[in-house]
Amino acid sequence: MTQIDQIMRKAPVIPVLVIDDAAHAVPIAEALVAGGLPVLEVTLRTAAAVDVIKAMKQVPGAVVGAGTVLNPRDLDAALAAGSEFIVSPGLTPALGEAAVASGIPFLPGTANASDIMLGLDLGLTRFKFFPAEAAGGIAALKAIAAPFGAARFCPTGGITQATAPNWLALDAVLCVGGSWMVPKGAPDVAGIEAAARAAAGLAG
Repeated sequence: MTQIDQIMRKAPVIPVLVIDDAAHAVPIAEALVAGGLPVLEVTLRTAAAVDVIKAMKQVPGAVVGAGTVLNPRDLDAALAAGSEFIVSPGLTPALGEAAVASGIPFLPGTANASDIMLGLDLGLTRFKFFPAEAAGGIAALKAIAAPFGAARFCPTGGITQATAPNWLALDAVLCVGGSWMVPKGAPDVAGIEAAARAAAGLAG
């Protein structure tokens, strides 16, 4: 828990990255780190994801993890790529037990009290709230978090530069996840760095 807590506190925003071309990995990572966002979640949604993780790990200052980890097989692939943390959209006993046994910092997705209770049973207290806006937004997270005083969250899904401060203002929120800093396609390095700097300056 301490390790994932430290990762979540490095910056107010964790970029959630869907990258189709591994050649884009290093320029994107360099721009994000230069802008003040060192924690990078590379989603396992593309064929290039494993190569992207390996490439981004070479960027000084980058803390690179795998997102969209769905099962123990994905966990194994993430570990083999050198991921420093993993993020999942939900939480199953099989994935939770495998992740805890591996010792890797783990941020499981939750959207209701039962998900959180499963995580707590596994010894986890840090969670992703996903999909944040579609699951009811700030009001939903306030209500869900209320019975779980030790739990802290990284809301992800539908959050923007404009709405992130509202989430970050919640006591239960340590950071948010978002994809708005990195548009699809060939990277506009200057634009990504500027967006990262703006995101890094957010406070609740």
